[in-house]
Amino acid sequence: MKVLNNKYGLTTAGIHVLIWSILLLLPYIVSTPANDYKIGPIPGLFFTISGLIHMGIFYSNAFFFYPRLINKWWWYIPTAILLLMASFWLKYHILAYWFPDVLKDVTAYKFIFAPSVGIFVISIIYRRIINKIRYEKVQAQRRTEQLSAELKFLRSQISPHFLFNVLTNLVSLARKKSDQLESSLIMLSDLMRYMLYDTQGKKVPVTKEIGYLQSYIELQKLRFGSEVAINTLIEVEGDYTIEPMLLIPFVENAFKHGLAQINIQLSVKNGRLTFDVTNRFDHENTISKDENSGIGLTNVRTRLDLLYKDRHTLLIREEDHLFHVTLTLMFT
Repeated sequence: MKVLNNKYGLTTAGIHVLIWSILLLLPYIVSTPANDYKIGPIPGLFFTISGLIHMGIFYSNAFFFYPRLINKWWWYIPTAILLLMASFWLKYHILAYWFPDVLKDVTAYKFIFAPSVGIFVISIIYRRIINKIRYEKVQAQRRTEQLSAELKFLRSQISPHFLFNVLTNLVSLARKKSDQLESSLIMLSDLMRYMLYDTQGKKVPVTKEIGYLQSYIELQKLRFGSEVAINTLIEVEGDYTIEPMLLIPFVENAFKHGLAQINIQLSVKNGRLTFDVTNRFDHENTISKDENSGIGLTNVRTRLDLLYKDRHTLLIREEDHLFHVTLTLMFT
């Protein structure tokens, strides 16, 4: 048996050692010297020797013959028969040499030879279980790699989408020859650093994502000035991590289509995140913009389904020219 150099491999090896030790020493545990350590009609020493033979059957079949020959049944079946016959031959000659009296008891034969067949069947079942576990591990690893690749693709989509909107804002400031252009560029630099470096891992601290969100809101305030009333309320309790750039598409959408007033509320308490964004909108103007819009909301829906399946709710409502988004997400 190949012992893997990891916790799982060592645990498996320990279980094998424990089981076989109990089987080999069983006569000396349950019987006495006065009874020649017998278990039924079988002498203790022969029981232990048979255990060693059974080990040979188990490991040779489970780790050598079955994996290599199972798809070549015309080889495997004769090999299996030879393996069992060899064990019968070996047991018989050991009995004939050391324990000839046992051979005189025909009723004991089923306790002598049948275990070889039983161990052989168990080795096949064990091998199939191991194969299934390994297959499921490989499939799980492939799903994880596929999920990682898909998330990277989605993140790579959101970055240019976001930058396009921010650069549009900066162009607006440049046309106005605003004194705030320099500070806006510095803020944009910080945002780009976040996107390029801080979001490469799987998740980021919620506080960092909120800082990113607040910087984006400040950029928008510089662009719109007093034209749009922007109300924000953020409350955070506890340390949690979140998929990066998950919240920004909702805010982008509000600024893209919003009129007069935008309300943004974010609460993180007791392992639950509640994000609420409300903005007024003009339906005809929204349709025109949606024809050329990016992949923001579609993207975030997909990422939510991938990472927080059954752990989030996303409600999007439109009524009386009011666009209302509520995201509830459970961290644990």
